Amino acid sequence: MWPSRNAERQRIVNELNAARGPLSLQGLPDVASVDTLAMQFVASIRREDYYRQVQAKPVSASRADPNHASFDAERAVAFHMQQGNVDEAGWLIFLMTHFARRPDTGWLRLKDVYGQLGAGIWDWPTVAANPAAFYQWLAANWQSVRGAFGNHRKYESMRPTAKRPMAQAVADYLAWIGPAGHRAFFAGAVRTAGNNPHTIFDHLYGTLKITSFGRLAKFDYLSLVGRYGLAPIAAGSAYLDGATGPGRGVRQLFDGNPTSATSNVTLQSKLDALDGRLNVGMEVMEDALCNWQKSPRHFVHYKG
Repeated sequence: MWPSRNAERQRIVNELNAARGPLSLQGLPDVASVDTLAMQFVASIRREDYYRQVQAKPVSASRADPNHASFDAERAVAFHMQQGNVDEAGWLIFLMTHFARRPDTGWLRLKDVYGQLGAGIWDWPTVAANPAAFYQWLAANWQSVRGAFGNHRKYESMRPTAKRPMAQAVADYLAWIGPAGHRAFFAGAVRTAGNNPHTIFDHLYGTLKITSFGRLAKFDYLSLVGRYGLAPIAAGSAYLDGATGPGRGVRQLFDGNPTSATSNVTLQSKLDALDGRLNVGMEVMEDALCNWQKSPRHFVHYKG
């Protein structure tokens, strides 16, 4: 699989083998486990490369139109960033995080909501100016929205009476960004937190208080903000507190036991040492280990 990535895969295999003793990688006892983890790292790196590729060329306006057949959320964000429309890019990143992409139906749920079921567009200026209208539309039309939430958001519901309704999440997001918009908000975060991408990420992570956004949604949202360049940020930590899949993966890797009692502080220190060898970044580290722990000795390409 992915022959063009063979050199990269082999480099990671070599580094993992070299680290097995010094870093006590008890979850890598054999060739199969090393090769499987290396492939998961390659898969995660490919996902990061994909975001760079969609931004590398001019994007057609039709890709950003939810009522056009060629709409694509990832490219829509790239289009708006190319046009200098940071507000719309940020709003779409929020919607991408809220709904998450399904392997089977893709961005259909986002497309239906963002495109008002074909009747218009709930863009940032419209929602920010009159959020009550958006909430009323959701309450009246939620049963007509197609698709489903992605795997990262599988416990969410469109039902207005749900414990974590979308209307409240949007209200929280509007309040967090503020009336001046995304550009001013992120510029303020840089002034507050300093020029270190990891420090700014951590500052934003700590202030992101949105209904239904737990540890994973916050990590996903901010990772997208960094990938698209809305703010100069990158994760300097795997944010293991509250992590399920990534936490199990880190424990499986270092302790050979996905439910070990090793502290998150100790595990993060070991992750930092491992990334010092692999040089893949915490977004890749978090994603790869989360997927690897599901099948540690047989590679499965998870797309959702």
